Amino acid sequence: MPERDELFCMMDVRGMGLGRRSFLASALGGAACLTTSTEAALAARAGAQVRTVLGPPKWVRTSVLDIAYAEAGPPHGRPVLLLHGWPYDIHTYADVAPLLAASGFRVIIPYSRGYGPTRFLSETGYRNGQQAALASDAIELIEALRLDRPIVGGCDWGARTACILAVLYPEQISALVSVSGYLIGSQEAGAKPLIPEAERSWWYQYYFATERGQLGYAMHTREFARLIWKSASPAWSFDEPTFARSAAALDNPDHVAITIHNYRWRLGVAEGEARYADMEEKLAAFPPVTIPAITLEGDANGAPHPSAEDYRSRFAASYEHRLIDGGIGHNLPQEAPRAFARAVIDAARMAR
Repeated sequence: MPERDELFCMMDVRGMGLGRRSFLASALGGAACLTTSTEAALAARAGAQVRTVLGPPKWVRTSVLDIAYAEAGPPHGRPVLLLHGWPYDIHTYADVAPLLAASGFRVIIPYSRGYGPTRFLSETGYRNGQQAALASDAIELIEALRLDRPIVGGCDWGARTACILAVLYPEQISALVSVSGYLIGSQEAGAKPLIPEAERSWWYQYYFATERGQLGYAMHTREFARLIWKSASPAWSFDEPTFARSAAALDNPDHVAITIHNYRWRLGVAEGEARYADMEEKLAAFPPVTIPAITLEGDANGAPHPSAEDYRSRFAASYEHRLIDGGIGHNLPQEAPRAFARAVIDAARMAR
């Protein structure tokens, strides 16, 4: 979707004013945001991708976790909570964050359970990856940081969590931005067979349901992640440093257990926790999104995903769907950061 680069430009090749430079440094610890044309030219000249550096992690404690998160933008700006998926990490939003920070938003990007420096408080607690557990982590983070009706955005697992927050906590969330739309599921829905072509696209879900799959993922976590990155975003030419930066988050000691449980729970071959039973019962009814929302889809998404027509009826308030072209795959915020940032800004306006 075409955008006006001047809305997001914070640096040009001739330099910029001290005030602007100081603001950006405070927002992201020295991260740089370039215009589309400058970014492409410099990347081509250097033979590498331009990588924004997020600042050192901050921490917040919930009932279950010590959550590590990155923060950008003015501390009293309108809050935005951005949630990553599998097998990615907070750098999904590395280039989105400075765009939103420059527009005055306070951006919070947490490492999900099983990723990066985030750790369970108990060394022996259940390593649960079900959708309600991840959503509970997110709402507890919002409450612990006292975020005032944040906009929530997500991709992959993060989009599912964002949708759950939108439908179950509409009084605490002001707007939703979701890649691939309404992704809330249930074990009952997951038990219904799909057509063969669709089943084939979920091959890793069935692989993870086996002990061989759990062992294989533990032995070859990074290789598996690289395969998913390539198949889910076939037109995205990410380089090795870009991949390695995010793959480091998969070294978390709970990552394999969380991943395996997430997919096994979806298939109904692993139990959830009783504490989340009421939440899952509500989600199984597929409640509508009653706050302003924007959904996004890349034109080259190679991962399993519903069509926009399938979930349009789930959105009962102000709503837009945007197809982002140019070979954009599954990891849309990292592949098309300006399009995602624009959606957040527009969703904030819709909420007002």
